[in-house]
Formats: sequence, C-alpha cells, structure tokens
Amino acid sequence: MPLPKPPAKRGSVLDPSAFDAQSAPKPSRRSLPKPAAAEDSSALELQPPQQPVAAPPITPAVALPVPVEAKAPASAAAPVKPARAPRSKAAAAAAAPTPVARPRRNRASTGGPAKLFVLDTNVLMHDPMSLFRFEEHDVYLPMITLEELDGHKKGMSEVSRNVRQVSRELDALAASQGEAKDFDPGAGIALARTGHREAGGKLFFQTTFVDFKLPDGLPQGKADNQILGVVQALRAQQPEREVVLVSKDINMRIKARALGLAAEDYLNDKTLEDADLLYTGVLQLPGDFWERHGKTMESWSQSGATFYRFSGPLVPSLMINQFVYLESPGNAPLYARVTEITGKTAVIRTLKDFTHAKNAVWGVTARNREQNFALNLLTDPDCDFITLTGTAGTGKTLMTLAAALSQVLDERRYTEIIVTRVTVPVGEDIGFLPGNEEEKMSPWMGALDDNLEVLARGDTSAGEWGRAATNDLVRSKIKIKSLNFMRGRTFLNKIVIIDEAQNLTPKQMKTLITRAGPGTKIICLGNLAQIDTPYLTEGSSGLTFAVDRFKGWPHAGHITLARGERSRLADFASEVL
Repeated sequence: MPLPKPPAKRGSVLDPSAFDAQSAPKPSRRSLPKPAAAEDSSALELQPPQQPVAAPPITPAVALPVPVEAKAPASAAAPVKPARAPRSKAAAAAAAPTPVARPRRNRASTGGPAKLFVLDTNVLMHDPMSLFRFEEHDVYLPMITLEELDGHKKGMSEVSRNVRQVSRELDALAASQGEAKDFDPGAGIALARTGHREAGGKLFFQTTFVDFKLPDGLPQGKADNQILGVVQALRAQQPEREVVLVSKDINMRIKARALGLAAEDYLNDKTLEDADLLYTGVLQLPGDFWERHGKTMESWSQSGATFYRFSGPLVPSLMINQFVYLESPGNAPLYARVTEITGKTAVIRTLKDFTHAKNAVWGVTARNREQNFALNLLTDPDCDFITLTGTAGTGKTLMTLAAALSQVLDERRYTEIIVTRVTVPVGEDIGFLPGNEEEKMSPWMGALDDNLEVLARGDTSAGEWGRAATNDLVRSKIKIKSLNFMRGRTFLNKIVIIDEAQNLTPKQMKTLITRAGPGTKIICLGNLAQIDTPYLTEGSSGLTFAVDRFKGWPHAGHITLARGERSRLADFASEVL
C-alpha cells in the first residue's frame, strides 16, 4: 500500500480520509477486475471484508491481510471503505506495535540464574584481578582460600605481591559495604563497587560451617579437599544454579570431575586458545598477485629500495611491518615489508638481502628466508620492540647479538647491550651462587658465551692478539643484569635483549618493556615449546601476550623462525624426539 502524504504541520494528526484516498484503486493502472469468487479463499477466511477494523485486538497473523483487502477491485471497494473509515486513534495505537520486534531480554533471563564460581587459591595467586573477570556471574571464596592467602603474603616474590594485591582488593570491597552491622553475608557484595564496571556479579564469603561428606580415601584436613567439600555442599544447597570450581591445578580439577563436580581452568589469562593462531609476521602472497594488482599498482625507487603501492582485497589482511613474499618458478622472488596502510591502500618495500656475503652482519649471513626477515628487523633503527620465536637452533641469539654488536661498535647507534633472562632451572636448582650480580648470572648466560665465541671466530685476519682485544672490547659493551633488580630502572640508548622470554608472565613482560627510555631497543627471544615456569602455557605466556598486543604497531615487528640451522644432528633431533 502506498504511504499517505506527510502532515503539513508538526504534531498534526492525519485525517482518516487520507488513508482512503491513497488506498483507493486506480483503474488506469490495473487490469480488468476479477470476480469476487476468484479471490484467495485463505485471505477471505483470515479477514472478511465485512469485519470492522475497530474490533477487539487481533493477532499479527490476522492483521497481515489488511493491505490485501485494501487493494480489492472496484466492485468490492464500496464495502471496504466503511470498514476503514471508522479507524480511530485507539485503533491506530493498537495496530502500531504490531511490526515492532520483541524487547531484548537480558543475559540472566536467557541463560537462567548466574553461575557461581568457587575460586581456588592458585587462581588468585596467578591473577590478582581474577575476581573481576567473570562478567555477570557470582564469585565464592571458601574460608580455607583466605587462610592460604594469608600464609603466602610475606616475601618479595611475584606470588607474594599478587597475594597482597588480592588482600587490598578484598579489603576495598569489604569497606564499600559501610558498617559491619549493616552487612548481610547472604546478599553478597557487588563486585562493581570499587570501579570495575565489567564485573556484574557479586562476591560471597563462606561465613558458616559447611557440612560435607567426601569419600573416605580423601584426607579431610587437606586444603584442596576442603574446597571440594565446599563445592559439593554448595551444589546441594543451590540446585537451581550451576556451581563451578575454577582452579589452575590440574590434579584438583581431575579430583573434582571424579566426584561429579564441574571444574574449569582459569582461561582469562590466555591470550590465545591455540598457539598455532599466533601471529607469525610473515604472509605468502597469492600466485596471481601481479595479475590482480598490476594494473593499478604504483612503484618508485628510494634509498636503494623499491616501493609498491597497491589496493585490493589483500589489504585488510596486512599489518604494518609484516613481511610478504612471493616465490614462483621462473620468476624473480619478491621479499618485501609492509610500511604503510592507508584505508584500502598498502605500500610495501623491498628488503636488503642479508643472504649475500657483502651484507653480512659481523660475519653472520642469513641462511633462509625467515632469518633474512629477522635481520632486516634487527638492523632497522625505527623498530623499538622486536620479538623472535622459533625452535632450538633457528639462530635467534646469534643474529640478535651480531646485529646488536654491529649497531653498538660499528654504527655507534647505542651505547651498550644489556642481556637478561629468567632464572628458571630445567632440572634441580644448584643452590646459591657466589659473587656479585653479574657473576651470579654468568651460569645462566651460557648461550651468550657460545654465540660470542662463534662471532669472535669469524675474524681470522686480526690474529690471536687482535681476537683477544676484540673479545675484551665486546665484553666491556655487554652487561648482564638480573630481572630481580629491574623495577624502577630506565635504560637510555641501549639494546636490551631478553632471552628465554617464554618463561615470563604478562605482568613481568610489562615491567621489563616499560623500562625503555628514549633511543632504546628491546628484543625478546624465546621458544614457546620450552616453558619451564609453573602455571604458564603457550597461550598465557608473556611472550605470546607481547606478540599479540604489539602486532601492527609501526615501531614493532615479529618473526617466527621456522628452520633450524644449528646442525644436521640438532635439526633431526628436533623433528624425531
């Protein structure tokens, strides 16, 4: 049905005759009228012409055929007009909500009651802000959890700091309730009271003794078993809602499931669910790249490099400082880096070939495509933060040291090199180490010594005395620091190399990266398959966290090294063992 003309004045009501004038049939645009018997019987059954519109409210299914009757032929137009003429304001108001969609229901009504998550102590020790990570669901803290937190609050370790932060958050929540006499333990404390708007649930404390019965084989005095008993009792007390135990302890979750209790891992700390989804920093161009983008492509040369500007469906999948390559038989390969993305247009720049001996960095040349990409990043003064990941023997430490020494000693771009790493042993700890900070760290820096030996061996023209002098000069420019003394420091015009960065937590990674002052470059090296820190996985490692957060930043780059170049023995062992 065509729409009536708009009202002439603001706020005026249309006259009912306007609807009739628009709905009247136009014989000039219609074919010959059909007899009334030829009308659709289903439409007549739903809405007879004699039925007035002002009748009692009708369902949307019955109201739909009204436009069909309005378009009836001229012979049937007479009885239709009286049916529409008495349309009043009340009838219009009743018919107005018909096409409107149903109101959106909130999350609690669609998913039933909010879940109740019982937190294990190790979750709070791992992430002190985990109380506010459960959206609209409620959080329950057993009394034994608070007792265990109290036992770990002393000390200078990361766990102790997290426990103290949890205590401060709980104290702020308790203080937000006002006087103690006005506090109702059964009503809980709204988690959003302290400014965390993302938390829509409540916090409940265990204030009464919970009677539970666990299997006789489980010791009743152990803390984990007491938490399991609390979960079992809560499920019996509140059968209408889902009670879930959240723990970082795998054995705790296994025991819970064996008892028929719901248990989950704390997943909020994971940057990625699958490590295979981690950003690699490299993208292979499609084989028809030149054919699809060659017509509108612009190219020019500047500073010994060639630039290409193109647009197309490939641009949304690109990121700044991402490396692209195209290798096709019979054609020259293309190796480039994305330098600019503006709307639907991207600019790529060809790379410096570090596989050639004339471009060697302190005697080190790239042996594969990814190493060439990495050396282009390491020698770029505009890249302030670089991450290199890869399996053992891919050349991460060697290339980083070679590029760092070249920029410190040859180009004088930085003043010195600072090397640090997490002191997590693979086997049993060897105990306290003698000496000062650098001497204590020297056993952990065996990889640094091995790579310096390789770099010094390449200089054969200087002789034995020359190599000894070079080693002394190199040693004077490299400082070995411990992570324990990094807080509060600021590094100016230095290269900071963080080795074995996969063992860092996201909080420790943030602490180290924020130490960078003007003119400082930070390089993180690690193998995500060799994580030794408890409660850290490939998805929750600080290295994964940094790679995912810094991708696309114009002053950061990442490369995943795929091929090992240490030796044929090491390559074969990494594949078959």
